[in-house]
Amino acid sequence: MSTRSDMLDPADYESAKQMVRSEDPAVRRKVAEHPKTRPELLYFLAADAAAEVRRAIATNAGTPRQADLLLAKDREVMVRRAVAQKIARLMPELSASQATQIERLTVECLETLARDQASEVRGILAEALKDLPNAPQGVINRLARDVELSVCAPVLQHSPILTDEDLADIILKGPVRGAMAAIASRQNVTAPVADAIARSDDEAAVTALLANPSAQIREETLDRILDQAPQHEPWHSPLVRRPRLPARAVARLASFVADNLLKVLQDRSDLDPEAARGLAEAVRQRVSQAAAAGGARGPVDFGEEATGAAGPEKAVERPSDRAARLNKEGKLTEKLIEGSMVEGDRAFVMAALAELSQIPLPVVDRIVATHAARAVTALVWRTGLSMRFARQVQLRLAQIPPKTALNARDGTHYPMTDEEMRWQLEFFGIEAKA
Repeated sequence: MSTRSDMLDPADYESAKQMVRSEDPAVRRKVAEHPKTRPELLYFLAADAAAEVRRAIATNAGTPRQADLLLAKDREVMVRRAVAQKIARLMPELSASQATQIERLTVECLETLARDQASEVRGILAEALKDLPNAPQGVINRLARDVELSVCAPVLQHSPILTDEDLADIILKGPVRGAMAAIASRQNVTAPVADAIARSDDEAAVTALLANPSAQIREETLDRILDQAPQHEPWHSPLVRRPRLPARAVARLASFVADNLLKVLQDRSDLDPEAARGLAEAVRQRVSQAAAAGGARGPVDFGEEATGAAGPEKAVERPSDRAARLNKEGKLTEKLIEGSMVEGDRAFVMAALAELSQIPLPVVDRIVATHAARAVTALVWRTGLSMRFARQVQLRLAQIPPKTALNARDGTHYPMTDEEMRWQLEFFGIEAKA
């Protein structure tokens, strides 16, 4: 037997008005979910006592944005989740011709949802907005800095809204674990962003960066990674497969990667002649080492290229080991370091500065990366080397413009007092020498 409410049609305005006053939530929900319900009735039902009715309003594409804004603050997660799904789905359809008021309210809804206490609501939003070129910048930046990886990762990896400045700021402030790897996996990571990732202590992020063929990694950044690579085995495989490897990088890799990865290097057909010669030399040295050790490593098959007529040779030293050895022998001189800088051996120069200053290499790297004349000058002062050399370090290593680089006082003296230079180093957590 049909009831009076069954005979009412929510598409009819007068019938719908009766239905919204019904005590039965199922009847009110029929109005809430009907595509032809008038906006004023939908707005009225946005404050309904029944969560199922409010959820139906949240999913209705005809709901006025003012009502969506109310529902974005609803006490029930399922209602807010429904709003997030709908608004995010409508975002690609927004155009410049739409009314300003509608656009403003849409953005306000998104901003409210981006602050939602439920990570699943924020996650729905992040997934929907991650690759949209017209997503609101403020919303994207909030999601990118979210404390939940499931929320920030999609945006960090895909959003075209994020600028290099945004990404650098996020990296500097130390994002949630795993977020840096998402940044490193972006399409066409720029050189400054790649440099910031390489300076981090995030092994997974550097691994993702090296495995990203579209990432732009400068040669000096690659040198920095190679300085630390022997202690980070996960980097080895993506390093040997990295496209367009410089000759010096190939030779350095050949000195420490496992035998199976050395074979991968040998099998590459894209190495230039200089890189191929360096690789062959490194392989010969490894064979000589193995022979000198009496076969301690067991049989090694590196192919015919490895068995040249070269006699036993010294193993390739890491830059930090070489700097330590030369310093112990009293040969780590200013002239030697300057010659290495002129030749472009950045890794060794950085290692030498770290050795002489007794400042950890990662901290030396951070100081140089600031491109700050006073900080870099204080670093060289700490090594005991001359101000003339400090000027060269500013120009060549830190790439500080000549107009802003510090000059010597009276031709030879440092332009800052000892106290000022200690103060500069304190910014990096460096205490005065005992």
